[in-house]
Amino acid sequence: MTAALTLHFCTDPGEFLAAAEAYLAADPVVGTVVATVAQRMATRRAEGVVLPGDVWWLVVRDASGAVVGAAMRTAPFAPRPPFLLPMPREAAVALARAWHRRGERVRAVNGALPAVRDCADEVARLDGGRVTVAQHTRLHLLDHLTPPAPVPGALRAATTGDVDLVAAWFGAFMADADEQAGRPRGTSAHETPDRAELLRRIRDGRVWFWTDESGAPVHLTAANPTSFGVARVGPVYTPPEQRGRGWAGNAVAEVSRRLTAEDARVCLFTDQANPVSNRLYARLGFRPVVDMANLVLAG
Repeated sequence: MTAALTLHFCTDPGEFLAAAEAYLAADPVVGTVVATVAQRMATRRAEGVVLPGDVWWLVVRDASGAVVGAAMRTAPFAPRPPFLLPMPREAAVALARAWHRRGERVRAVNGALPAVRDCADEVARLDGGRVTVAQHTRLHLLDHLTPPAPVPGALRAATTGDVDLVAAWFGAFMADADEQAGRPRGTSAHETPDRAELLRRIRDGRVWFWTDESGAPVHLTAANPTSFGVARVGPVYTPPEQRGRGWAGNAVAEVSRRLTAEDARVCLFTDQANPVSNRLYARLGFRPVVDMANLVLAG
């Protein structure tokens, strides 16, 4: 806490959404990750699922009581990096100090620049280590869709009978993305949804395959549920032996068209170190909105 800012932690995603709803709705593209995770976990809680006891959300308020920032720590994978939305520098620094007072060990921080860097630098000052960049990401918003050159095949929704293939391709996505970006496979920690969550996404109609002329799946594109009018696409995965054939561009374009037809604004993340995906999405009509980073405290 500072004289002008207050930091309120809560473990109930419903409480967080009630407090931060207007803030998230004011910039739903930038807030897409926090909003979709909070809404998903609020739904699970309402269904009777017990959430981990150490997850939290944060609301930052200024002296007038207006919400000026938000964050969460819900990642189930080590080192469980908190995720920060844009916030004033003094709030990012105050957050690091709050963790220090709470005895909460934080060795990685993800989220919007420059807040995530301000926070990580203060963690390093208080708890030791040096801040290194694990990944630079960029959030893009679809402006006007420019369809790619058509390729054979068609988009079809995944069914529950496809769950094993969906799980395998979700699991392969990040390791392959590391390799495409010039990093060793497995460098980037990430969350792979469990089978129940994958089945939920499939039943919600948010996982698609591009199938070739024989009807065989050759590519997967998924999307998160629409939150505050924004749908975030991802993952987008083509097995190595199927790359370079136009499957991804056609699948993302068709998924984006369908989401837009539902009156959703479409966004997605790219790894700034992966020139292939960045060029692809730029050609489709996605434009950069905000730069983010995954930071690790080494040493």
